Amino acid sequence: MIQDRSILVTGGAGFIGSHLIDRLIDSNRITVFDNFSSGKREFIEGHLNRSNFALIEGDLLNPNAIEAALDEIDLVFHLAANPDVKIGAEETKTHLHQNVVATYNLLDAMRKKGVGEIAFTSTSTVYGEAGIIPTPEGYGPLLPISLYGASKLASEALICAFCGTFDMRSWIFRFANIVGERGTHGVIVDFINKLKEDSAELEILGSGRQRKSYLLVDDCVDGMIFAVGSASHLVNVFNIGSKDSMDVTEIADVVVEKMGLSGVRYRYTGGVDGRGWRGDVKTMLLSTEAMETLGWRPGHTSRESVEAAAASLLRRL
Repeated sequence: MIQDRSILVTGGAGFIGSHLIDRLIDSNRITVFDNFSSGKREFIEGHLNRSNFALIEGDLLNPNAIEAALDEIDLVFHLAANPDVKIGAEETKTHLHQNVVATYNLLDAMRKKGVGEIAFTSTSTVYGEAGIIPTPEGYGPLLPISLYGASKLASEALICAFCGTFDMRSWIFRFANIVGERGTHGVIVDFINKLKEDSAELEILGSGRQRKSYLLVDDCVDGMIFAVGSASHLVNVFNIGSKDSMDVTEIADVVVEKMGLSGVRYRYTGGVDGRGWRGDVKTMLLSTEAMETLGWRPGHTSRESVEAAAASLLRRL
């Protein structure tokens, strides 16, 4: 439980950030810091006139802007990042600046302003091609195969170092694939958009056998809030995901069914050694034992999460 806190949410107008705000707003004072590169004002418009809500349109690459936004803040949820894994193979500086440098700027501003707590959304991609499935938080060495995964791992390291050096506290969340209402990217959104253009044939990146864990955004937000309210080490690292997985072809089947289509031909690109793109991890399933020991369990399976996400996205897209 988190209540009576003054909270800054970077990337708060985004997919996960806006759901987090919906959960926190009734019991806390919320400030959203977002540059709207991927976030949408419509996701938070229901809160704009609330007395305990403030919106700052700013960029984490501007140190002065983020330092000013931290006035009277005592907890930061840091969700702002460039989430496009594929872009790293073409634009090698994107994740360095928008993820790593942005995180450093935030942490240094927190140091200067005396803000001592940060919850950070990391990713399963920090594990790379893990040799242990389900993968626990203690797995290593961590060898990401994408620049996105590397940028998140670098950000984790910066957070740990600031905690150790400046007596800050952190919660680091390594997410499975989070899906649901307001999703703006990812395989489900990709399939829906493609099938709306051509309902006869669906292009599937890679072999279609890439198998990963998917979790509904509601469960993800529940887990984040639960962990921040329950774990109190200097650095707290948790996987958040479902307890099972499904492959890309199974997701295509769900989307086709939800759209009421039949006879759709699947065309596989083959990708890079069966991957959808360079840096695509082919198999991912996270161990959630640490969160379960804390007292949290995912409320949906991967299939249930994908089905619910597809249904909600089809109402919007």
